[in-house]
Amino acid sequence: HRTADGAPGGLTVTIEYAADLFEPTTIERLADQFQRILRSAADHPDTPIHDIDLLGADGRAELAALATGAVHPLPTAALPKLFAAQAARTPDATAVVCGTETLSYTELDTATDLLARHLIALGAGAESRIALLLQRSTALVAGTLAVVRAGSAYVPLSESWPAERMELVLADTGAELLLVDAATRDLPFVRDRAAAGVQVVDVSAPLPDAPARAVPAHPLPAVQPERLAYVMYTSGSTGTPKGVAVTHADVAALAADHWWRRDGHHRRVLFHSPHAFDAATYELWVPLLSGGQVVVAPAGELDAERIGRLVAEHRITALWLTAGLFRLLAEDAPQSLAGVREVLTGGDVVPAAAVRRVLDAHPELRVVDGYGPTETTVFATRHPMAAGDGLGTTVPIGRPLDNMRVQVLDAGLRQVPVGVPGELFIAGAGLARGYLGRPGATAERFLPDPFGAPGSRMYRTGDLGRWHHDRQGEGRLEFLGRTDDQIKLRGFRIEPAEIEAHFTGRSDIAQAAVLLREDRPGDQRLVAYLVPTAGDTPDPVELRAAAALRLPSYLVPSAVVLLDTLPLTPNGKLDRRALPAPAASTSDAARAPRT
Repeated sequence: HRTADGAPGGLTVTIEYAADLFEPTTIERLADQFQRILRSAADHPDTPIHDIDLLGADGRAELAALATGAVHPLPTAALPKLFAAQAARTPDATAVVCGTETLSYTELDTATDLLARHLIALGAGAESRIALLLQRSTALVAGTLAVVRAGSAYVPLSESWPAERMELVLADTGAELLLVDAATRDLPFVRDRAAAGVQVVDVSAPLPDAPARAVPAHPLPAVQPERLAYVMYTSGSTGTPKGVAVTHADVAALAADHWWRRDGHHRRVLFHSPHAFDAATYELWVPLLSGGQVVVAPAGELDAERIGRLVAEHRITALWLTAGLFRLLAEDAPQSLAGVREVLTGGDVVPAAAVRRVLDAHPELRVVDGYGPTETTVFATRHPMAAGDGLGTTVPIGRPLDNMRVQVLDAGLRQVPVGVPGELFIAGAGLARGYLGRPGATAERFLPDPFGAPGSRMYRTGDLGRWHHDRQGEGRLEFLGRTDDQIKLRGFRIEPAEIEAHFTGRSDIAQAAVLLREDRPGDQRLVAYLVPTAGDTPDPVELRAAAALRLPSYLVPSAVVLLDTLPLTPNGKLDRRALPAPAASTSDAARAPRT
C-alpha cells in the first residue's frame, strides 16, 4: 500500500488459518520467518534462498534451550570404582535377584573381584575384548562386572545368533577369551572356538585356585573413564555388522542422569533384554550404580503372563519394553503392569492408543518414550506421560537427557526453525567412541560438532525429526522417519543392505530388495524380494532356512518372494509400491498358535 501522499508504504499481509489445526504461536512464527525472507530478499538479493537466515538471535537462543538437556556434574571415575563406592554405601542391600537366588552388594563385589583376577591371570588387560555367551543369570551380571573390573571390554553374544555371526564378531573384536555357562558351554560354536585357541571360561563352575589368587599375584588395574567398556554390534549398511565402541564415561553418564533417582521409581529394574541389545545397559548399570536391584528374568523370551508374574513376585518398579511388546501388553494384558511405577518404551514409533490404555488401567504409572541409537549408549531423549496429560495422535520423543544435546539440522548442517523437519544429530555425554576398527565409518557418522566445544563430535542419526511446541508451550521433538532405508523393527535397527548382501552372495540370486511391510495394521514384517539367476529356480523355503543359518533371527525375512525382475520407477529406482504382498506360505499356515 501507499501513504496519503502516494509514497510506498510497505506491504500488509493477512494470514488466515484453520484454528483447529494450528496454534496461534505457530502462525506467528511462520509470519516472522516470512518477514525475514522478504527483508533478506530486498536487502541482499544475491543471497541464495537456502542461505537466508530464518532464525535470528532469538530463534537461535530458543533452539539452544530446546536442544540442551539439564547440565549436571558428570562422574570422574570408571565403572569399577563407581560400583565399589556403591557397594561400600549399601553393603548388605540386595543387588541382584534371579529366581530364588540373591546377591548382596558385598557378595556381588566379592564374586566379581575373584573372577576379574582370574581373567587377568588368563591374559585380560587394558581394553582387551572378552566375549560373553551367557544366559540371563546372576553369573551374567557378575561376569559383566568382572570384565570391566579387569580393565577389559565385554562383547555380548547371543545364543540365538548363528555360529557364523558369532565367529564374525569374535574375529572383528579379536576376543581371545570367551565366558560361557552350563547352558552354553557345550554348544558346537564354543567347542570350535576352544579348538581354535580361544580360551573358554565357564563361569558356572568354581574358579580354579580362587583363594590363591590374592591381590599381590594379580592386582586389579586402575581403569580410566575414557577406556572401552563394551562393544555392541548393530546391523551394517555395507553388509557387515558394525561394533559400537562405548566407554566407561558413556555408561557412567547414563547412570548418573538425575531422572533415575528423582522419585525412586528405578529401585527394582527388570533385566529381560538380550545382553547384546543396548537396553540391557540401562537394565544393568542404572540400578547397580544407584543402590537398586537388578531383577533377572528367567532365560528365554517373556510373554505378558510371565512379565505379570515377575512384576508381582519381585515388586518390579521399572522396566523397558520395545514399542511392539508395549503395544501387545496394552492390548492384551494391561493388568500385567500392576504395581509398576515407570515403563520405558521405544525402539520404534510408540502408539498413542497403547499409552492411553495403559494409563487408563494404571493412573499411578508413568510411561516414558525413550529414544536413542546404540551410538549414544542407550537413550538420548525421553518424553514422560502420565494420566491426565493431553495425548495427541503421535507420541513425541521429548527432550534431551542430562548433559546431552540434540540438534535438528538441514543438509548444510544448519539449525532449522521450530516446526521445520530436519535430520537429528546427537552430541554430549553418552556419545560412543565410534565403530571398532572402522575409522572410515566412524568419520562418516561421527562429525565435528559446530555447536559444541572445540574437538567435540556429534552423531548423525539418519532419523528425521522436528521441534514442536505443544498447547502448554513446551518444546518437544517429534520423530518423522528416516533419511535412508534403515528399518526399526521390534526394537532392533536393521540395515536392509546387510540382508540383501547375504542373498546376492549366493550363486542362484541375481538381485535382492528387502523392505518392511505392514499389510495389516500393527502386523509389521520383513519381506525379501529376490530375482533368481537365469536358469536357477531356488526354493523360497530353503532360501529362508539358509538365511537363518547365517543371520540373527531379527534379520531373517518373514517371507521370501521370487520375481522375474524388480519393478522400477521411471527414474530407475526401486518401485516399492509395485512390489506384491507375499502370499500366505504353507510354512506359515502350519505354524501352531503360541498361546
